[in-house]
Amino acid sequence: MNSANSVQFFDQQFQRQLDARELQLNPFEIAALPHLQGDVLDYGCGLGNLTVEAARRGCTVDALDASHSAIEHIRAVADREALPIRALEADLSKYEITSGYDAAVCIGLLMFFDCPTANRQLKTMQDHVRPGGVAIVNVLTEGTTYMDMFSAEGHCLFKQDELRAHFSNWKILRYEIKAFDAPANTRKVFATVIARKPDETNTNA
Repeated sequence: MNSANSVQFFDQQFQRQLDARELQLNPFEIAALPHLQGDVLDYGCGLGNLTVEAARRGCTVDALDASHSAIEHIRAVADREALPIRALEADLSKYEITSGYDAAVCIGLLMFFDCPTANRQLKTMQDHVRPGGVAIVNVLTEGTTYMDMFSAEGHCLFKQDELRAHFSNWKILRYEIKAFDAPANTRKVFATVIARKPDETNTNA
């Protein structure tokens, strides 16, 4: 996230979840899990529930988040279970992805950047998915009225079909818009895409 306020919001939320042992996969992570294999990037991993489950199933995972509490928790689990996870605390608005991945996941992160940064980091992530690999991306869209987690410095609510457009050259395996009730009669509207990058040897893959 690109501001101290947003990081603090989620660091406190993550700590409450750790204290309450609320470590279940959310619906977006459940949908992502069957598509993960090989080398995986979990970009904005939060508490790492998806990271840990993917590693338990044989994936090697790079888990990135700005939350100190989250990264420390993931490292402790990885050490305890001897899981192939590299957990890194980082400012993800500026993080430079350098490795290639068979699957890249970005759930609930990009909207915390200003739109130019969100688009740039999404493009960078796409560029580092290997041919034939899969990306799973989830963002908040226009129509969202719950704004408490955003900082004044900037955020990005995607247009409802904008995320699909970013993957126009990929094979889209799933695309959906879902709305959820939020506090004080507000709502969150999410767009989720699961898409396969064309194989270099078969552009129709």
